Amino acid sequence: AQVSAAQWCADNVLSGLKLTRQYPDIGDTDFACEQLGESYGGKLVVRPTLNPNFRRVEAFVADDRGQPVYSLATVLARY
Repeated sequence: AQVSAAQWCADNVLSGLKLTRQYPDIGDTDFACEQLGESYGGKLVVRPTLNPNFRRVEAFVADDRGQPVYSLATVLARY
């Protein structure tokens, strides 16, 4: 259940970027998420690609002890 909840956190963050058509700045940003009564900390890592119209975005999710639980990556296009 912990991995599923962490997966929902990562998916929600990345889906939110896609739905709002955000093109995030390159760098790292912390985020927090709560699923099924558990708190998770996350880091959104944005890196350039060879094509300047795309960015690689990865969401890393850790449990309340800081232990890595899940990561999910996608590529976002500039709109």
